[in-house]
Amino acid sequence: MTDAPAAPPAPIDAATVVVLRDGTPAAAPGHGFDAAASDAGAHIEVLMLQRNSRGFFGGMWVFPGGRVDPPDRDTPGDVVAACDPRTAGANGLHDGDRRGFRTAAVREAHEEAGIDLSRAELTHFAHWLPPPIRPKRFSTHFFICEAPADLEAVRVDGSEILDHAWVSPAAALERRAAAEIEFVTPTFVTLTWLSGFTRTADVLASIKGHTCFHTQIIPSPDTDPGHIAVYVGDSAFPDGDLDAPGPRRRCIMVRSGWRWEEHDGADTAVA
Repeated sequence: MTDAPAAPPAPIDAATVVVLRDGTPAAAPGHGFDAAASDAGAHIEVLMLQRNSRGFFGGMWVFPGGRVDPPDRDTPGDVVAACDPRTAGANGLHDGDRRGFRTAAVREAHEEAGIDLSRAELTHFAHWLPPPIRPKRFSTHFFICEAPADLEAVRVDGSEILDHAWVSPAAALERRAAAEIEFVTPTFVTLTWLSGFTRTADVLASIKGHTCFHTQIIPSPDTDPGHIAVYVGDSAFPDGDLDAPGPRRRCIMVRSGWRWEEHDGADTAVA
């Protein structure tokens, strides 16, 4: 008699907040981040934190965030919307307990960066869920807000969080491409999206609900080793055929470099 395969562990609920502000043209972001060429004109800056080398995401640059704690669930009215099935995986939307994510994002921003976002307007714009093959995975709801005008100076503890920077998305991406810093796929995709904007107001105005990034990981061809993360709407989801003609919605993470690819597939159609 063969034992049934063990069910994958339930994902851990977590929340992340992307804090934006309008940058000063040509101003260096500081904390070891060189200004990008695009910073010479109008640009936005995002608050990023560097985690220590221990634990999950060790040494990486991240947005403020962390697990949803049980007391976070008790905040009245703090309930995120369910995923739109058009961008969620067929293996389940993982609704779970949808309470407490905004509260967790505000709490973590205070604990990790010493800033108070309790009166900021946090907009829910994404939900990231890794595949169940991962032994430990986080079901993370992403929020975004403009830094309050009276935001206090960022303070990190030097233990869990080693450093911080207000940095343009372009500068952060350039540093990652040069292998000077590292971050995970959701951070890369978010920064790539933000790099198309020059004003915080335009970022916020562009959000029309939240997008689900329920992930399938596929090994890349041996000619350029690495992995490719595909999402609902990509022709490779869920069958895994990376060469199938049709639309693209994928993050390519290979030795030659990382890039986000998204289009309707018109150029990949078979004649």
